[in-house]
Amino acid sequence: MSGTSWRQWAARSPHPLARAARGLRKRLVHFTLPAPRVVVLPMLWVFLALRAVVFFVRSKFIAEPLLKAYATRVGRGVTAGIYVPWVIGRGELVLEDYARFDGKVSINFAASFVARPRLVIGAHTDVAHGTSFVVGREIRIGAHVQIAANVSFRDSGGHASDPELRKAGAPPSDDDVKAIVVHDNVWIGNGAMILPGAEIGEGSIVAARSIVSGTVAPYTIVAGNPARRVGTLPRPGEAATAEATPPPAS
Repeated sequence: MSGTSWRQWAARSPHPLARAARGLRKRLVHFTLPAPRVVVLPMLWVFLALRAVVFFVRSKFIAEPLLKAYATRVGRGVTAGIYVPWVIGRGELVLEDYARFDGKVSINFAASFVARPRLVIGAHTDVAHGTSFVVGREIRIGAHVQIAANVSFRDSGGHASDPELRKAGAPPSDDDVKAIVVHDNVWIGNGAMILPGAEIGEGSIVAARSIVSGTVAPYTIVAGNPARRVGTLPRPGEAATAEATPPPAS
């Protein structure tokens, strides 16, 4: 009897041995040990201490040095989490002062359009776990930008927009590759997609899972697919004039 047949027999057969095996499995699945706090709290403290040491070593002696090795220019205080960024291709990676990569970040330089595609991460900008950049020409992120998890930036769709050229496997034309610009003090929510040619104005918020392909005015809240204005934010020195309650940004 094959392994699959044995599993099917044990899972379905009314035979006493099969029923006993199912009962034993159920008891094992629900088996648990007592956890008196006098025992488990010291275990937790030891675990947290060891984890902190391991994370410190991975961050300061592996991830950060390799991130800086990838970069063509590195400012002061650039930091990384415990993961080494996944970088494909060759291009210019500029990290301004106190920029931070926190988690797994991927960067794909597609050098089919210019000799050195360019990605700039501004000062005091945080890039969260799962963020990806596809850079055909240039993506420029300003200072004090908050990028939540799983955000995608693409200045090229990767394929020609013309159906016949796409069918023939031709690369995108130069017109299909458009730089992305994110100005200072922007908050981009979880899972948002920033598409070719997008420009996000200073102080704006892009709500979670929004798709941005055009221009977002400064101090504006946008949401949806495609992203549309759902509110405004106060400029420095102004009172709030929100038009609607914005959805959560992350």
